[in-house]
Amino acid sequence: MKKIIPFSKYFFPAAVLSVFLIALGLVGVFHKDRGFNMGIDFQPGLLQEIQFAPTAFGLTYSGPGNASVFLTPGSYLEIVIAGAMVDDIGHRIDFSSYPTLADLAGRLREIEGIYITENAPSNIRTSWLLQSAQSSPRLDSLNPFALHYLPENAQPIDIGEVRESFEGARAVSVQVLGTPEERRFMIRMEDSDLSAEERNEFVVRTLEGVFGYGEVAVTRSEFVGARFARQLSDQAVFLVSMTLLLILLYCSFRFKLQYAVGAVIAIIHNALITITFIVWTGMEFNTITIAAILTILGYSINDIVVVFDRLKETRKIFPDDSFVDVLNRAITETLSRTIITTVTTLLAVSCLYFFTTGTMKDFAAALIVGMITGVYATIFIAMGFVNLWDIQARKSDKKKQALAK
Repeated sequence: MKKIIPFSKYFFPAAVLSVFLIALGLVGVFHKDRGFNMGIDFQPGLLQEIQFAPTAFGLTYSGPGNASVFLTPGSYLEIVIAGAMVDDIGHRIDFSSYPTLADLAGRLREIEGIYITENAPSNIRTSWLLQSAQSSPRLDSLNPFALHYLPENAQPIDIGEVRESFEGARAVSVQVLGTPEERRFMIRMEDSDLSAEERNEFVVRTLEGVFGYGEVAVTRSEFVGARFARQLSDQAVFLVSMTLLLILLYCSFRFKLQYAVGAVIAIIHNALITITFIVWTGMEFNTITIAAILTILGYSINDIVVVFDRLKETRKIFPDDSFVDVLNRAITETLSRTIITTVTTLLAVSCLYFFTTGTMKDFAAALIVGMITGVYATIFIAMGFVNLWDIQARKSDKKKQALAK
């Protein structure tokens, strides 16, 4: 006979631990030096991902039609010339055939109307080239289009130096992206009186003033207005609220009200513990984070429903046993299934965490925490609440019987 684990003995200590962790999260939310690290999705302002990479060369075009440049990093560079007065022409230059800047420059000079100004050593590898997202890929005859490069032995740049560059600027935050060798940072500037274009210029101009002209490549630039940010926040609250309501209705229909309330409390518990983790780790709170929380809610209810089903079946099989014994038996019988399912899923999510960067890494981290707390909440929070409801119901029945006598 399989040994029944007395999980019910640990319901109260688990509840105390959960209250402590949630309170810790609330302290973090309202602490002046903590709070949510709100992403650009939820607050108006500018977000730029920049990379410290020197300018390799500049391109201009003075021929007929319009010329545009497209870079596939590590693979090839393409020049497309099109217009009403010319036939469309595409020049694809594979880096395998032109491995150095000198080789590439020689090939570019063969294209009529293209002029190149080299700013880097001629022996740099073309596979190191990067394209800035700040300027238009269309070439003209006056303003050179800059392509940057990041050598393999590039020295990391300390985040403290980047932050010091914005000393005195209002509401500018800096975050590291990727590995130190990639020299990538996220700069967030909250809404101000400057236009989006002026903000773009301010960030780049400020960094170039410290690290040198042409040393900064903008890999991503986004601006969110106040109205959009507020709408997105409202939609996030609505989505989470509707998810909880639907789960409550589903569990009430499939089981009983006490099961439904227990499931919702456990799921809210999972969301709050995940939020505690997000606050105290300084993880950016954005739409990816909301997706992670919704995923955790869906994953948690699946596990809770499985245990509730077994509890319902076990109660029919052992009608003479006390409710707490039936509850312990149901949890024990589903424990191996819960662990195997969770560990299997965690293996896949862990791969995302260890082999990705940026928002995907944050997404995976939130899922890992949510899945672990999901198992804990199913056993100790959802089932603990159902057990507490049963205890209170029996006490109420005894009072009614005593009054009836």
